[in-house]
Formats: sequence, C-alpha cells, structure tokens
Amino acid sequence: MSSINANIKIGVVGSGFAGLAAATELADKGFDVTVLEKNDSFGGRARKFEVNGFSFDMGPSWYWMPEVFEDYYGRYGYSVSDFYDLKRLDPSYQIMFKNGESLNIPATLNDLYRLFEEIEPGSSKKLANFLDEAKYKYEVGMNEFVWKPSHNILEFVDTRVLKSAFKLQMFSSISKQVRSLFKNEKLRALLEFPVLFLGATPQDTPALYSLMNYADLSLGTWYPLGGMNKIVEAFTSIAKEKGVKLLASQNVVSVSDKNSTITHLHTDNQSHHFNYVIAACDYHHFDQQILNSSQSQYSSEYWDTRSMAPSSLLYYLGLDIKLPDNIHHHNLFFDEDFDTHATEIYKNPKWPSKPLFYLCSPSKTDTSVAPQGCENVFLLMPLAPGLQDDEDKRDIYFDIMCDRILERSSIDIRKHLLYKRSFAMENFKRDYNSYKGNAYGLANTLFQTAFLKPKMKSKKLSNLYYAGQLTTPGPGVPPSIISGLVAANEIIKKYN
Repeated sequence: MSSINANIKIGVVGSGFAGLAAATELADKGFDVTVLEKNDSFGGRARKFEVNGFSFDMGPSWYWMPEVFEDYYGRYGYSVSDFYDLKRLDPSYQIMFKNGESLNIPATLNDLYRLFEEIEPGSSKKLANFLDEAKYKYEVGMNEFVWKPSHNILEFVDTRVLKSAFKLQMFSSISKQVRSLFKNEKLRALLEFPVLFLGATPQDTPALYSLMNYADLSLGTWYPLGGMNKIVEAFTSIAKEKGVKLLASQNVVSVSDKNSTITHLHTDNQSHHFNYVIAACDYHHFDQQILNSSQSQYSSEYWDTRSMAPSSLLYYLGLDIKLPDNIHHHNLFFDEDFDTHATEIYKNPKWPSKPLFYLCSPSKTDTSVAPQGCENVFLLMPLAPGLQDDEDKRDIYFDIMCDRILERSSIDIRKHLLYKRSFAMENFKRDYNSYKGNAYGLANTLFQTAFLKPKMKSKKLSNLYYAGQLTTPGPGVPPSIISGLVAANEIIKKYN
C-alpha cells in the first residue's frame, strides 16, 4: 500500500495538534504529506516564545487525559518519556473564593474524599458515585464517540449508544446533577468549573460532560517539564521522522478546483498541488474566506448562529520576584460570582463586571521557564467572543486582576514586571484567523454535539476534509489530536 500511497499528495493546512496528528498518521501510511503553516513557528495555539530568559507557552496550559498522549506516541513506537518528563501536580490546582477562603485540590482520590467529607459530611460517598458515573461516560465517550467521523446520525444508532443515552445523561444539565448531590457552593463550583470553557453555562451543558470531572479529579493534572510546547516538539519530531514536510510562513489565501475537486492551494507567494486537503486551521475562515461561495460548505448565516466557546484576555508576565507559597502552579480566582461571569460570556455577551480569572505560574514547578529568582506568570480571563477589543479595555482588566492577586499574595505584580505582553480577541483573529476571536472553538452544547457539529467531510469538494476544534469531536488538546487522526483515517480508508 505504501508504494501506491507515495504518489498521493496530501496538503494539511495548519500545524496545531489536529494538523500535526493528521499529517503524521498519513505519512506513516506512506502518503506524501505537506503541512502549510501561516505563522513562522509550528504548534498553532500551543506555540511558545522566549524573551529575557523567560519561556512562555502561548496557549494550552492544562495537561489532562494523559492516556491520549501516551496512546498517540505508542502508535509510532514511542512513549511520553522519550520526549519529556511528565510530573503530576499536587495539589492539582487551587480555587480561591471570597473572604480569603481557598481549596487546594489534592492529587489522590482518598485525599479528595477526605476534603469533601470535611466540607460537607456525607458528600464523599456521593462523590465516589458521581465519579463512577463520570468514568463510565469518559470510557464510552473517549473509546467510542470521539472516534466517529460524525457524518450522520446513523453512526450513533447502535445498541450500546441507545442503551447508554440516558445513563450518559445527554438530556439533562451538569448543573442539575451537581446541585442535586452537593449543597456546599465551593464543592459545586469545583465540579462545575471544567465546563466553563466548553461554551455554555453549567445549566445548559449536558451532564454527559461530567466526564471532564473524571479526567480532572481521577486522572489528574500533569505538567511536561520544559513547558507545554514540549508536546509540539514531540509531534513535529515524529512528523519529520515519518517524512512530513513542514513549511512555515505559508499563508493559504485561495484554492483552485476542477470538477469539484481541489487541485491547488495558493499561499501568498507559492502554489502547491495536492490530491487531498485537510483544513486543520480555523474551519470558518477556510470555509468563508479561502473558498468561494460555490465551494463553501455553509452560509455566513449558518456560522453566525453557531454558539462559540469563549475568547480570552491573556497576559504573559515575567516577574523579578518569586510569588509566595500560597500561589500554586494553577490558580482559579473564583472570588466573584460564577453565574454572573458565565452569563456575561454566554447569555448577555459583554466585558465582565466582576470577572473570574486564572493564574498559571509554571515556574512554581519548572525552574527552566524563568531566570533564577524570577517568576513566569500567565493570566487568563475568559470572555464572550466577538466583543470590541482595545488596549484601554485590556489595561482596565489587567489592573482588576492585579488588585485581586495583591489581596491574596501581598505582592503588587505591577511593581515587579520585567516583561509584559497581552493577547486577546484581535490577536486570535490575526494569528489564527479565529472566528469572532474565539480561543477554544465551537461550544459543546447539546445541539452542537457529534453529528450536529460542522461536518468533517466537505459536501462541495470531494477531496476536502476538516479537522480541529470547530468540528468533531470538539475543543481541547486531546480532542484535537483525535480529530486529526479521524480525518486522516477517512482518507486512509479509501486506499485500504
């Protein structure tokens, strides 16, 4: 098969995790694969930059679902340990509440059960049952659902799925489930937090997504020493070994087609001939800006009615001081009302009145990402996509976050800045052609799940497929990896 496949040229647009996974899997099966990346470095949102002795991961900072990475490397005869040292964080993360209260989330389940019992007597058994159900959802979801290309509903009409529909709680909300089991607001916030970035309020997110609680609390929070970009380095290393040609600064601007088949991808200064194309870039951008109206899969009205996951205001900060011990690697500032901020993202889009935000300090775990005696800090505030973004707004919210950090740490980080860089909606649009400046892709609502997402296979162009966080299976690093593999397999199946 490989000698035949060597004559089949495949172009992958975008070098995020979906694009790299698709390219590597196809090259492993003998195809001639080229990745075209618009930016000058690879990794998509998981790029990094270095300045003044600091190394900043630009996007993903949570390493969840470690088995997805291990399984990926195992496909090609490798293990995680061949590329980086993986450390389980303990505490996994910290949640800060009002009045100076906080929760450190322990790495072991026994310690977690004890914590729940201390806060709400009798809750540890409920948590054990909740996580057992979440484990079932996780195993069905990760072993079956996410590997379906979701071309149509018939893929999901099988005995196990039908039997599981109610057990998976696809038709009730995670908020309803959590609030029926636990009375303490801190415990509720802990269990509702993982869905904050899925694209809907907990009240509108299917209880199916408690599988994220299993990924969080049972499988744990990890960190690759050297930073999250170590994963990109590993992926690109395997891709190159398999023969993938990785081309940076290749911004695709148009296509040529013949008989409803793409023949060429045109960049700013070059033309590339391909037999198949996988658009692992922003789906909306490729569909609406690269293709013409006769080639597009969807209308502009269709896209305008999609529910998008949040955008974010990010800050990359280099401090000339170490933060105190009560600031950990991952810190969630939930010291304002969760429901209010969620409503201002999903229901009544506007810049938040009293935002929640996230502080990541990887130098707490990894001394290699900051100079000695300094701290590497990443701030993230989720936002409704499509808002007006300007420097004045960014400055206002930087001060809000700094004031709240000062309350908890007694350090005014504004007085200790060696480096400061912001990144928000306009940057997401410019760097990633991100629709409405979203950071996480399409919202995982009930009506945007599985076969109800934008289709992986184009109906207009016979050799065009899509991968990434706006199609199946959804946002996040592990789902993006799987998306790339599923898209690649759709082409591979044609030659088996």
